[in-house]
Amino acid sequence: MSSSNIDYEAVIGLEVHAQLLTESKAFAPVSTEFGGSPNTQVTPLCLGHPGTLPVLNENLVRYIIKMGLATDCSIARKSIFARKNYFYPDLPKGYQISQYETPICHDGNITIKLDDYNKDIGITRIHMEEDAGKSIHDQDPFNTLIDLNRSGVPLIEIVSEPDLRTPEEAYEYLKRIKQIVQYLEICDGNMEEGSLRCDANVSVRPKGQKAFGTRTELKNMNSFRNVERAIAFEIDRQIDLIESGGEVVQQTLLWDANKMETRTMRSKEEAHDYRYFPEPDIPPVVVTDEMLSEIRESLPEMPDVRQQRFADEFGMSEEDARTLTENRYLADYYENVLEYVQHPKAVANIILSEVLRVLNEQSIAIDAFSISEKRLAGLVELRENDKINSSAMTEIFDAMLDEEKSAEDLAQEMNLMQVSDTGFLEPIVDEVIESHPDEVARYKEGKKGLIGFFIGQVMQQSQGKANPQLVRELIAERLN
Repeated sequence: MSSSNIDYEAVIGLEVHAQLLTESKAFAPVSTEFGGSPNTQVTPLCLGHPGTLPVLNENLVRYIIKMGLATDCSIARKSIFARKNYFYPDLPKGYQISQYETPICHDGNITIKLDDYNKDIGITRIHMEEDAGKSIHDQDPFNTLIDLNRSGVPLIEIVSEPDLRTPEEAYEYLKRIKQIVQYLEICDGNMEEGSLRCDANVSVRPKGQKAFGTRTELKNMNSFRNVERAIAFEIDRQIDLIESGGEVVQQTLLWDANKMETRTMRSKEEAHDYRYFPEPDIPPVVVTDEMLSEIRESLPEMPDVRQQRFADEFGMSEEDARTLTENRYLADYYENVLEYVQHPKAVANIILSEVLRVLNEQSIAIDAFSISEKRLAGLVELRENDKINSSAMTEIFDAMLDEEKSAEDLAQEMNLMQVSDTGFLEPIVDEVIESHPDEVARYKEGKKGLIGFFIGQVMQQSQGKANPQLVRELIAERLN
């Protein structure tokens, strides 16, 4: 990192494309399902055949309005589509249907939370468009292959104001976008599969200067961490270039995650290069009061509200509430467990420790987790009723990952149920006390910490099955 970084300030704006979870494409009745064989999910419209007419998918409009309302945007009551003209091999029509002068959502806001501060990031616009196809460069040594399954898949583009100042802020902003689209269930937020994609506009300027520096655009960043790394690299590159007497050139750069550096892709286009003009085949999109009201009422409880409710209702720390509500489906899982057992803190503890450990180790989402809410509730119930101890709980949890049995059945099979039968425990307690007269004498002289020694002896003789709390009570009763 340049030693002069403290003298400069970065100005960062992000353009995030979210691929929507509609069943059919933006303007054609064909499946959008990910993973189909190449070029099997296409229509004459996707192929750019003359005479084909686009028909707007109503869910595209509904989903983008949800996003607009969730980010405090103003919703345009009338907006139009535009043709964005450019040649690319995976764009058969030679233009992309998008929006230009009249985005349906504009002037919004997202709050990001970092360790030391919160910050509001402005949303310039959120507009509708269709995706292009996919160029595949690594399956043929001589040719680029084209898959048009993605052509026409509905997208929304979320354009931020240039309010971000650090790579860390950009990372948190992206996480927040992913969280919101997942809560709204309009996009799965998977950057690796391309359903969430991000381009970054980066410039630097001397601290205190109001005018922006020359910006570059970063592409090809397929993970949140790569976005953060690419922006950090570009900030340093621009500062080093300026410090050495050079000038930053406006251009589009590709991020090479293997070499951890950027490389030039092309000189940067301006809006006029795309020769935008109104799309003649699609009528204006009109949003009525009734439609807006209906969509507003259908919005789920958003993450900030849910986080506060978890803290208030279940008495958990802000950090635990934030972790549990970061992913909508994890928060749903937690509340579903509480349908079966009323121990909110104990349930939170096992999810935050054991469940998240397994999700991370197996690189899976909660919907692929093998222990159902009801079975996990059964395990928590056993522990909270002192039928098993904490180490047995961990053993049973691990066994439940591989077997579709209840926690109680596994505890019985594995001989891990705690004994709370005084008739079984009293003779063991009496024997331990009688076998250690010296320790008994020291205890009665005031060495009360020795009760732990007696408990350990009883636990050893009961092969770990004794209920420690009951053992403590029985020993204290005998010794006192």
